[in-house]
Amino acid sequence: MKPLALISTLGVLLLVTTTAALSQSEGVRKKRPLRHDYGNVVMDNVSSANDIAPVVFNHWLHRAKYTCRLCHVDLGFAMGAEETRVTEKDNRRGYYCGACHDGREAFGWEEKASAARAARKHCDRCHSYGKEVDPRFEFYEFTRIFPKQRFGSGVDWLKAQEQGLLKLKDHLKGHSIRRRPLADPKDAVVDPTVAEMPNIIFSHKKHAVWNGCELCHPDIFGVIKGSTRYTMQDIFAGKYCGACHGKVAFPNLDCQRCHTEL
Repeated sequence: MKPLALISTLGVLLLVTTTAALSQSEGVRKKRPLRHDYGNVVMDNVSSANDIAPVVFNHWLHRAKYTCRLCHVDLGFAMGAEETRVTEKDNRRGYYCGACHDGREAFGWEEKASAARAARKHCDRCHSYGKEVDPRFEFYEFTRIFPKQRFGSGVDWLKAQEQGLLKLKDHLKGHSIRRRPLADPKDAVVDPTVAEMPNIIFSHKKHAVWNGCELCHPDIFGVIKGSTRYTMQDIFAGKYCGACHGKVAFPNLDCQRCHTEL
């Protein structure tokens, strides 16, 4: 091999090796979603296979009306996208999405004819991937009065709830069981493994508003303090705190939202 060709080959190998090493140690920088797209999930279990547009589920609108616990515990939705194999038959029988989208709690798949209007179907309101569908609620107008934050959807949902701007529903007749309220444990101090980082102050009270206790315990975190060991790389990979933060709750870019004790 000629010297110039050898140098070029070595340069390419060095670049590939360096890129691979950085991607493993520090991660690859991802494109940030637009604020109105943050947390959206495309559900395509069987839609495309049946020549139907996939469902675009927007978390921002649903979390403005319901607790996370209601959907992920009472209605049985898994925490990972497409881990729950929802079918149209399930929905029409009143499970999963159909628990609410029945024409009473929320719009159903079909609106029957009345004296005021003709019958019409609402399929496109959910099966909207790749389509221009006029939203019933527009993100920027809907969230205009909500307090802001720096990352993610740009909305500080916790402050909006604390200020009374959100009235979260946590019980759905026929699906939820009335539970005796539990006292919120005190704030917990979590020591980071990086010496330069401030401690984490974890508030059970703030998280319980949306999640209750059973959304996190025991599937994601053990019930005994200190029994679950995890790293920031685990969180970046979507585990533990990352099951919500970085997907729906504010992302891990905002270090000071968690590392607060100086």
